[in-house]
Amino acid sequence: MSDEDYGAFALEGARHEDGILTKDAPSATPDGEGLARLRDQHFQRGLARFNAARLQPGRPHTGWLAQLQDEASWQRAEGQFIEDLRKAVASRLPTQWFDTDDFMGWFDGLRRTGPGQGHRLFAWLAEEASLSQMCWFLRQEAAGEAGFDDLLAMTQVKLPTRAKLEFARNYWDEMGHGKERAMHGEMLAVMVRTMKLEPAIETTVSESLALANAMLAMASTRRYALLSVGALGVIEMTAPQRVAQVSAGMKRLGLDGRMRAYFDLHAMLDVHHSKAWNSEVIRPLVESDPDCARFIGEGALIRLLCGEQCFERYSLELMPGIGP
Repeated sequence: MSDEDYGAFALEGARHEDGILTKDAPSATPDGEGLARLRDQHFQRGLARFNAARLQPGRPHTGWLAQLQDEASWQRAEGQFIEDLRKAVASRLPTQWFDTDDFMGWFDGLRRTGPGQGHRLFAWLAEEASLSQMCWFLRQEAAGEAGFDDLLAMTQVKLPTRAKLEFARNYWDEMGHGKERAMHGEMLAVMVRTMKLEPAIETTVSESLALANAMLAMASTRRYALLSVGALGVIEMTAPQRVAQVSAGMKRLGLDGRMRAYFDLHAMLDVHHSKAWNSEVIRPLVESDPDCARFIGEGALIRLLCGEQCFERYSLELMPGIGP
């Protein structure tokens, strides 16, 4: 979408397969608490399109005022979406933690007790999924990928030095230490191209779009920066087992190492990232300001809850009659 088109989009709307999306579309979504917005396909597709447009590098244009008005409308709806998710996870948070060690013990425990952990979808992918079923799963995951490198870059702004340094080390890993073929995003892109997955907003379930939309909202909105810290940290902590099972299923189906590289790398590297993230980012933040623990915890639970909703929707699509 060009910058001039964006201005027209904000004023008049753009036609999509599911109808007319205008700047007033967010208000059509009910303001109910819980997971209503997460499962609202029209809202999540609209927000995903808005995010795709606003993140593209642009140029000065005459429609900038209309663009700002449109952004304000979507950001209000995005904020309500995150507030709904905060309410949805509130009951899962302890009322308080005694000290930093207590919080870190609770946070570490999320790898076992958090929403979606040990979901049977991944054993099924490793052991039973057909090639077409695996491709559907990978297409959904690729379409819902928010870009960990960009999320890191947005979240680290103005964080304390110790945390920023760990973000930088993590980002450098994401960038393949300066080698294009080793960039994590490029590894994923190679898999998508080689397998001809062709991910698209219109063919992606709302839960997958909601996961990406929530991660981007937390990373790009400074009032949610601590939530983003928790969300990114819990990804590093919980991903290795899942991606190892995905890779095992791909190997069983005869997909070669180049197509599995993204998953194989994260099955190993994220273990080390998680340890460093907990010791260099989360622990120091909580030690310096115990009040931030709740918000880091909220972000972690939001990420896990969104993931759980994805796993359950994938199970309904792929495993009819037996899951979830």
